[in-house]
Amino acid sequence: MRTRASLILRTTIPALLPLFLVFSVFIFLRGHNEPGGGFSAGLVASAAFALMTVAFGPDAGRRALGLQPQVYLGAGILLSGASLLMPLAAGKPMGEGMWTTLSLLGREVKVGTPLAFDLGVLLVVVGTASGIVFALAEERD
Repeated sequence: MRTRASLILRTTIPALLPLFLVFSVFIFLRGHNEPGGGFSAGLVASAAFALMTVAFGPDAGRRALGLQPQVYLGAGILLSGASLLMPLAAGKPMGEGMWTTLSLLGREVKVGTPLAFDLGVLLVVVGTASGIVFALAEERD
């Protein structure tokens, strides 16, 4: 693909891609009690892959994403669905939050089904948005 992206974009996006992804993780983890969460974090991550695609073409965007967009989409649907159905197995209403405590780096961290649901949403957004961006970029060629 012959790209007409600006020199500034082609120079900066390789350095900015990891920053976008770290910011996406921040938004994701912040989202339970503050504005943010899976959808917003997914949009930020998708924007990073879209910028990589605009700068260097769909092959570079796909390499940066790592897996096919459909894998992210399917994994997100499965994870969100499982987090909704897990409480049923415990005799609770569907979608009710269930929590457990993990020891991470010497600290006790509470994680639960809402976090899994948000992660599923993030994966669905990344898979959907990236798939659309890649399809449009390939069509342009």
